[in-house]
Amino acid sequence: MKRKTIQRSLTLQAVQTMQSHPTADEVYEAVSAVPPNISRGTVYRNLNRLSEAGEIREMHVPEGAGRFGHCCHAHYYVRCLTHSRVFDVDMDYIPDLANGIKDTHGFQFSGYDLMFN
Repeated sequence: MKRKTIQRSLTLQAVQTMQSHPTADEVYEAVSAVPPNISRGTVYRNLNRLSEAGEIREMHVPEGAGRFGHCCHAHYYVRCLTHSRVFDVDMDYIPDLANGIKDTHGFQFSGYDLMFN
């Protein structure tokens, strides 16, 4: 069992507070403004640990930095191309969407993220 540290708690709180799926750098900026002083590496490690533990969700953005969200359930996103911010989309999740893909190249799908621009 991983122990809960103040650094981990501050990192989680920053992701939960920031509604626009922040990058690791944005989380670091928010956390480093609050005492005690936390290093960038500590924030990055805690983001990875929180993601692996299922407490936050890491998402990969095409042509951009990875982002972190507080909603861990399956859902969709919208990305603002002007401001490079990402938000949750309020719509029903389609659980069998991947089953409708006709695979003509022999891929085995392990999951997907759907982002609207």
